[in-house]
Amino acid sequence: MKTTFQASPDIALVKYWGKKDEVLRLPENGSVSMVLDGLFTKTTVEFEGNLTLDEVLISGEVEEGEASRVIKHLDRIREIAGIKKCAKVVSDNNFPKGTGLSSSGSGFAALTYAGCKAAGINLSEKELSILARQGSGTACRCVCSGYVEWKDGNASEESFSETIYPFEWWDLRDVIAVVDDAKKLVSSTSGHALAHTSIFYESRLKLIGKKIEAVKRALGLKDFKMLGELVEAEALEFHSILLTSQPSMIAWYPGSIEVMLATQVMRKDGIEAYFTINTGFNVHVLTLPQFEEEVKRRLESLPLVKRTILACAGDKPKELMEHLF
Repeated sequence: MKTTFQASPDIALVKYWGKKDEVLRLPENGSVSMVLDGLFTKTTVEFEGNLTLDEVLISGEVEEGEASRVIKHLDRIREIAGIKKCAKVVSDNNFPKGTGLSSSGSGFAALTYAGCKAAGINLSEKELSILARQGSGTACRCVCSGYVEWKDGNASEESFSETIYPFEWWDLRDVIAVVDDAKKLVSSTSGHALAHTSIFYESRLKLIGKKIEAVKRALGLKDFKMLGELVEAEALEFHSILLTSQPSMIAWYPGSIEVMLATQVMRKDGIEAYFTINTGFNVHVLTLPQFEEEVKRRLESLPLVKRTILACAGDKPKELMEHLF
């Protein structure tokens, strides 16, 4: 059966960094995120009896490293389904991949949904989250809807994501400032392995539980100022770990800093906006609907911003009837 799913990436409001288990991608800490409608990955999967090797095409390219991760994930699906057929996989994004916008999250969420249906297996959302996590940690959140918590756990069956509030709960907007389309110089996988070398890392882990509860409380109250202050401080704390790892991981570009400073100026001018940034250089600016256009205008006026992408709280992956091949 040929199956196509569309999945969205997310923006982590509280980040995860470091892994207890590299193979199972068990995180050192839990996290909270918002799934983003407006950005998506479409993936078509078909298991074919006449194929002798898996065929993987991502954004029109065949990249050995990315393809090998996809094939490993297909193997997980084949093991659950009890099949040995090879598969053809074609995937495409409407946003730049490898730039810190969680393209692996949406990619492996779409692959998990499409692959399972194409293989004829029916999993619960929890099971899909556990499976997606093994392809990409972030993907375990992207199988869910809206505002999502990824639970910390010491075993595979304990580490999964679930929706805290559906996407309809709160109409938050994310204006993404794209300062570069090129791939990150250092992968997140490499960065995770360095997390423990930061002198601040243990302190972060001790306080992360309270921070998660505070962010969940802000979401429940729909208190944007409270949420924004928590999320912006979290982003800076998170990057202090990257900056003080050995060797250091400097993810920001000049344009990243330009956007962060401009966001702080917006608040002085009465525009409610707060920034956050993942492991890349492109910056997410969270705001409310009434400020979205002004935030977009100001960001696009900055010399180092190439363009903006508009997003809002999004739903879990959905099946499409039109296929990529």
